[in-house]
Amino acid sequence: MFLFRRAREDRAFREAQRAGHALLLRLQATQPWPNFPEPTSQAPTAGEGVVPDFLPPELRVPSRQEVAGVMMRWLQPLVVDGEVRTCPECGAYRDWIVFCMRDDSIWLRGRAGHETKEPGLDAVWFNRHSGPVDQFHPSLEEGLRHLGH
Repeated sequence: MFLFRRAREDRAFREAQRAGHALLLRLQATQPWPNFPEPTSQAPTAGEGVVPDFLPPELRVPSRQEVAGVMMRWLQPLVVDGEVRTCPECGAYRDWIVFCMRDDSIWLRGRAGHETKEPGLDAVWFNRHSGPVDQFHPSLEEGLRHLGH
């Protein structure tokens, strides 16, 4: 019984895809293409090298110059070159906030708020271990609050 139900669902899905594709083809045939301006072959002058932003401000991603750095939470102990990193002030060894600054330096911040530069890590390590940037914060405090510190 399970096998037949799956085949029916697959067949219904394929039929819905075909119907949607046919509808798109009909719409494309009946609606005219928008009039886009023709590209110009003029070479830009020295002052025109910058392309203006076309997105509204609320959809723009801040440029690298506007962002002081990116951060991520690192809950487990941080092991660098075979050694577990600890805070030089309080001895904490887990639950870090890892910062990758604009100059590609890495800083660690523990739960107690102590910060220390980590020379054994770099931006390549950060990019390999961090996920995508999901939010931009106007201040460090708001970013820390977002990450639970």
